[in-house]
Amino acid sequence: QVQLVESGGGLVQAGGSLRLSCAASGRTIGLYAMGWFRQTPGKEREFVARITMPAGSVYYADSVKGRFTISRDNAKNTLFLQMDSLKPEDTAVYYCSLGNNWGQGTQVTVSS
Repeated sequence: QVQLVESGGGLVQAGGSLRLSCAASGRTIGLYAMGWFRQTPGKEREFVARITMPAGSVYYADSVKGRFTISRDNAKNTLFLQMDSLKPEDTAVYYCSLGNNWGQGTQVTVSS
């Protein structure tokens, strides 16, 4: 059974930065593609970023391209999302995913 635990969310002013982490257990993440998604109340969960295996290719939603960076530390079995130049519209609960598995989410709030 895969378990994913996100952390690193919080309250930040517009223009600031946060680094989200997703610690995985039960599976070696280096063998799988993983991604970050986000959701705000009343809206569907939306794609943010994805990193593939084995090439480690990365993909981003247009809304975060150039500001967010997805990365992975296979030794620590942890996925990261570096978020820079944050905007109020980035406010959401952020989830990491591995296949059909999801974490519990971490809240990111960006104040204007």
